[in-house]
Amino acid sequence: MKEQSWNILFSECGRGVSMFRTKRSRNLVVRGIPETLRGELWLLFSGAVNDMGSNPGYYTEIVEKSLGTCSLATDEIERDLRRSLPEHPAFQSDTGISALRRVLTAYAYRNPKIGYCQAMNILTSVLLLYAKEEEAFWLLVAVCERMLPDYFNRRIIGALVDQAVFEELIKDYLPQLTDHMTDMTFFSSVSLSWFLTLFISVLPIESAVNVVDCFFYDGIKAILQLGLTVLHFNMDKLLGCKDDAEAVTILNRFFDNVINKDSPLPSSVQQASSTADRKRDSTKVDITELIRESNERFGAIRYEDVESMRTRNRLYVIQTLENTTRQNVVRVVSQDVKFSAADLEELYYIFKKEHFLSCYWSVNNSSILSHHDPSLPYLDQYHIDCQQFRTLYHLLSPWAYSASVDSLALWTFRLLDENSDGLINFKEFALAFDVLFNGSLTDRLKLLFKMHIPPAFTEVATMSPSEEAKLSKEELMHFSQLHVTSPIELSTLEEKTKSPEKGKGKIDIQAYLKQWQDELVRKEESIKDLPRMNQTQFIQFSKTLYNLFHGDPEEELLYRAIAAVTSLLLRMEEVGRKLQNTASPAHVLPPEGDTEPIQLQETENTVSPPSKEVTEWSFAFEQILASLLNEPSLVRFFEKPTDFKGKIETARTSQMRASKRV
Repeated sequence: MKEQSWNILFSECGRGVSMFRTKRSRNLVVRGIPETLRGELWLLFSGAVNDMGSNPGYYTEIVEKSLGTCSLATDEIERDLRRSLPEHPAFQSDTGISALRRVLTAYAYRNPKIGYCQAMNILTSVLLLYAKEEEAFWLLVAVCERMLPDYFNRRIIGALVDQAVFEELIKDYLPQLTDHMTDMTFFSSVSLSWFLTLFISVLPIESAVNVVDCFFYDGIKAILQLGLTVLHFNMDKLLGCKDDAEAVTILNRFFDNVINKDSPLPSSVQQASSTADRKRDSTKVDITELIRESNERFGAIRYEDVESMRTRNRLYVIQTLENTTRQNVVRVVSQDVKFSAADLEELYYIFKKEHFLSCYWSVNNSSILSHHDPSLPYLDQYHIDCQQFRTLYHLLSPWAYSASVDSLALWTFRLLDENSDGLINFKEFALAFDVLFNGSLTDRLKLLFKMHIPPAFTEVATMSPSEEAKLSKEELMHFSQLHVTSPIELSTLEEKTKSPEKGKGKIDIQAYLKQWQDELVRKEESIKDLPRMNQTQFIQFSKTLYNLFHGDPEEELLYRAIAAVTSLLLRMEEVGRKLQNTASPAHVLPPEGDTEPIQLQETENTVSPPSKEVTEWSFAFEQILASLLNEPSLVRFFEKPTDFKGKIETARTSQMRASKRV
């Protein structure tokens, strides 16, 4: 009967892409599309038929390319394959499971930004029941990329936006419920699966396909209308609920008793519900009547209104997610720094705004810098490159007045960029500025020392001994990406290459757990672990100190103090070399029983020329620290507090001006 009605409609209004949408076609969709026409009409209403026609052979090609690939998405797909409609005969054999695997893997390959998200397997399973494999693929493309934008990612922003729209509609159409429910988040939590799976996960499959019919015809409007109808149908019971758990139970019982009188599917396919529940509430509701009521009662909802509410609520949802990101980042970073939570939040705002200024408002932004990806872990969502770090270093660093500020910013960035990818995250950024603002004399001096040894230190060719030249953006990016291997790095290179996060293949969870355990028990870096500073590095270190002291109220005292420290260190090194030269003739202990040491004879052939290690002097950090501690003016300089609030305020004002200029 249904099929005959559709054939009459085709003869009068056309078939395929030339078909007109009329009130009559809507009524036929509400009654449920016949099994034989469902796949064809889904393709037509969703627009997937146009995508498939425009890309002949695309699916076959992408299946071949994705075959055998291994990624996090494919691992998740394999895990969920057997959970997709397990009660349906089509997915109790390898044939159905293999088709589902190919469609999901091909889509993950096509759109790696989405990859695979839970609920995609349930939706695709239903698509495969009524469409061929290639058709199901293009239907999935239409749903994920057009009909339900931003639904299928880790943060399901699209679903959260539509839930906010749903709450707004509840306030407008069901005010009794909003007056009774003290917390509107209940509707969001209970309805999330309705939106993500188009009611497939809560309704018996033979009833859910009718909902999918309406979704492909009317889009998200059909889901919103049906959700309101479900709540209205159970209004009296929900108003009598004492808590959320009782309300959830009422809705679950209702869904278990929704039937499809016209469904040809066997009863064994229906989703199971307990016998006790069926005895307690045996009232059956036909899905066709439920959908018809949703159109009659809430059909006044317009597409334009839905899109307007989506736009308005999207800003609220994104702001809520951003607040969650900020809170989690601050919570994680606060464990490793002395900044208060409030100061960390201020620093985070400055850091994030610099990221946005460069990513979205800069004409010549960095090629290695990517736009914000909310699907990434919290700490990895925002990064800055060396150019951005230099800008923030100028605004925030207590040493920003120095003539060598560009070099200091460069070396600090190289020190923080441990994986040499040209980017640092907020935790690394906060650790550096925590030393500058909250560190002790030893901490600040150690940071300065490490900035002048590999891998951080690199000689900047444009700088003259008398004047510190400004680095251009090109020079800064060039020097920031130079690789200088430190002695410590050489000894730990093999361990770093085994790091699970640097691998290109499958993630080793056990390696991650071991790395995490090692980090928990790792002791604070000892000053004895630092390598020695050679002659070239010490000269640059001394020049940096002279530049830091310029303009200080105790400038003359500081200059004399650093001259005294340098002179003392050189004398200590000279004495050490003389002692080494005095003891150069090697003495070997005699065999047991002998009393005199055996002195090796030096001949013309055995005396070698002085090595580079002998002719070039070097200093350990302990020597420099001990020498500096003898000068009160230097101690006062490195222990001098800095006005963090003032720096933040200046940075905020500067960023505001920059955004206005753009």
